[in-house]
Amino acid sequence: MEPTTGTLVLAAGVWGALAGTLLPRAVHRFAVPAGEPWRAHCPGGHPVRGWLGPARCARCRADGGARAEPRANPSCTSPGVPSAPLLATATALVCAALAAATGTRPELAVWLLLAPAGVLLAAVDLRVRRLPDPLTLPLAAAALALLGPAALLPEHAGHWTTALLGALALGAGYCVLHLLNPAGMGFGDVKLALGAGAVLGWYGWPTVLLGTFTGFLLGALYGGALVLARRAGRRTGVPFGPFLLAGVLTGVLIGAYAA
Repeated sequence: MEPTTGTLVLAAGVWGALAGTLLPRAVHRFAVPAGEPWRAHCPGGHPVRGWLGPARCARCRADGGARAEPRANPSCTSPGVPSAPLLATATALVCAALAAATGTRPELAVWLLLAPAGVLLAAVDLRVRRLPDPLTLPLAAAALALLGPAALLPEHAGHWTTALLGALALGAGYCVLHLLNPAGMGFGDVKLALGAGAVLGWYGWPTVLLGTFTGFLLGALYGGALVLARRAGRRTGVPFGPFLLAGVLTGVLIGAYAA
């Protein structure tokens, strides 16, 4: 690995770690069942303002610091929210891998900006099987909006037109699956597929096919493992968003390497 590439990968990992530490509060606020408003209070009843930062609110931290035993009030922590180190590590690894695959090409900046949103979506979907519209729809719009300028810069390795067509094609495909089996494919997955198709389409149709197939394969393997472990039945729904996103990551990594 060239020193320049090593520095780029390190910088991307640091960016991912910093971005990941800001995600727990967003996970806490977005991770509510469908039909309910976004969470505005911590489990201790204190109002939680803003969307980025720790899941535990400032008053909880102050109350804990004033006690002889900071763990005396566990109700003020958010159960089920991944810890900041876990989210930071996941985001750092994703960003570092993207930098290693993409190198100094201009689309790397787009991948690094979108990666934390992908980690956030995966964390929320794993917790409550919901992909919030304020994340999925802006993700698709941001992908296309950011890839547009990247396509005008020298040394880029993709095509904006194919990204647009990939978004439309994958969104339409997932919409058909949702209409055929609403219980197995949520409409949130359809909206996420728009952004996924845009990102995968940047590197061409083979990347779209690869990323899509990988997502379904990983989802099928996970569901099969749950059935074999008798932790789920054949018709038990599983959150598909993380597998869709894992397929996107796989496709982008391989597409960037091959470009």
